[in-house]
This record gives sequence, C-alpha cells and structure tokens, in this order.
Amino acid sequence: MPANRIHLIRHGEVHNPGGVIYGRLPHFQLSDAGHQMAQAAAADLRERDIQLEAIFMSPLLRTQQSAEHVQNAFGIDPATDERLIEPYNIFEGRKLNAKTIAIRPHLAFHLRNPVTPSWGEPYVAVVARMMDAINDIEQKVESGDVALVTHQLPIWMVHRHLAGERLAHDPRKRRCALSSITTIERNAQGDWVEVGYRDPAAKIASKDKGAV
Repeated sequence: MPANRIHLIRHGEVHNPGGVIYGRLPHFQLSDAGHQMAQAAAADLRERDIQLEAIFMSPLLRTQQSAEHVQNAFGIDPATDERLIEPYNIFEGRKLNAKTIAIRPHLAFHLRNPVTPSWGEPYVAVVARMMDAINDIEQKVESGDVALVTHQLPIWMVHRHLAGERLAHDPRKRRCALSSITTIERNAQGDWVEVGYRDPAAKIASKDKGAV
C-alpha cells in the first residue's frame, strides 16, 4: 500500500537582512533562528512517533538545510524533487512596497491581475505540479509517512485546493508559518484531505520576510 500521510513542512527563517523577495534566487540560507525552527519541526515529528519512511525537498538551499534536521532526526537521506520549488516571481531580488513602486512605477504593471497572478507563476500551475508530486511520491513508499520540505505558497495552494477555496487570496492572510507542518491523507473516498496543521516553532522569535 502507498504512504499513509504526507507532511508538508515549510522551511525555517531565512537570513535576509535586505528584506528582499528571494523567490528562486540561490544562496539564501537559513538564519540561526531558522535552523532552530527547522529542528523544532523535526523534533515535533519525532516526538509524535511519526513513522517516517521518506523525505523529499525543494532544490533551494533553505529547504535543503531544513530537510537536514529531519534527516538527522530520522536517519533518512532526503531526495530532491524540482516540483516542490518556490514559484518564480518577477520581483525576485527587490523589496516590494509603496516606495519601490514609486521609484519604479513600471513595476506596478506586474500587479495588474492578482487572480492569476500576473507577477509570477500561475496559482493553477503551482497546484498542478504540487499535486503531481504528492500523487507520485505517495507511491514511492509501501507504507508509513512522507515529509515534503517546501515553501509557503506551494503549501498554501495545496491547502486551498483541497479545501475547495478560490486560489486567489491575500498573501498576508496565509496560515503557513515558518517550519509549520500541514498534514494530508486520503479519506475513505480516496480523496486528499487536510487532517492537521502544527506550528512547532511558534515560540522562536523570527522575521517572515521575503516569501512571494
């Protein structure tokens, strides 16, 4: 039989002193607090006696570093899956605020359609690749659980898709904290449903800036 449950784990805090949108830019690594947060997520899985059988991660450095803590807790080597990557974004490397738009008004053009959205990878495309990865990875183990270490928006898109909600949303209202764990499983009808959300790093002071 395939995997019992899938745990979608967001990476920890990123060292981002400039407060830019990092997107898919390389070399953005975890801060000291970010490592503590990733360790807290791994410890949460371990303390709940989760029978983890596999770990998959986005190819970006911050998720690889976060996955190392899960690896250390369970003794499982993680594998990279490109489908778990952060969505691309036209604002990568920039601060996105009113001052930026005032200085470079041409950037406002990319904000014209929040439904698609016009500034980056379409939400429907994010859902498609994430669900493709989840369905594929589910079959890679015979039983037990699987951890997918990924990013805020991909996790939130899976949440909204499974909940039957509109994909377009206010990014400020996402329930997907740093190093949070969103858990899904198949119901009796064979459909994926969300069955849990945990925020094991909530007590660790952090700055959540730079996500798209």
